[in-house]
Amino acid sequence: MQAPSRTTRTKRTKRSVGRLTLLAAAVALSACSLLKPGDKAAESGAGASATSPADEAAPGSRDVSTVRLITAQTPAVRTYRKIGARHIYNKYASRIYKGKIPPLVYAVVVVETDIDANGKVMNVFFSRTPSHAPEVAPMIAELIKATSPLPSPGKLGAHTYVDTWLWDKSGNFQIDSLTLGQRSR
Repeated sequence: MQAPSRTTRTKRTKRSVGRLTLLAAAVALSACSLLKPGDKAAESGAGASATSPADEAAPGSRDVSTVRLITAQTPAVRTYRKIGARHIYNKYASRIYKGKIPPLVYAVVVVETDIDANGKVMNVFFSRTPSHAPEVAPMIAELIKATSPLPSPGKLGAHTYVDTWLWDKSGNFQIDSLTLGQRSR
């Protein structure tokens, strides 16, 4: 069998690069749709809100809705997540799961916390709630609201940040920003 010529190999390489470029563009565009403004929970019906939706128009107003934007995960926002988690840990020191979380944690809840420029918790929403443990999300919302105000976000100002809560059957928890990890067994 004869080896492919240099021209054939070059054409195949260009075709492969073109396909990879197209695939990368498709992945990038699909990632952009995940970051679209708006309340994904209301659109998909999958998420739950701990309080009344902020998107409802006031009586007598035109159909103008408020857009919720989740702040990009910049280094400053990741640092503030840790500061906020540390504030919650200090408030609920006896409820923090000690050591590494078990491999099968009872509930994983993705929480979106809206705070104002002073750190006051304005609202709590959920991107992911466990269907087998519907009682956990409202408890988390109450824990977060009870710690308000969180430390001042400084130059970040008002924003919405996302963190993941790992909830054990005992009612103890860890927050992903400060978790000690998970046991292998």
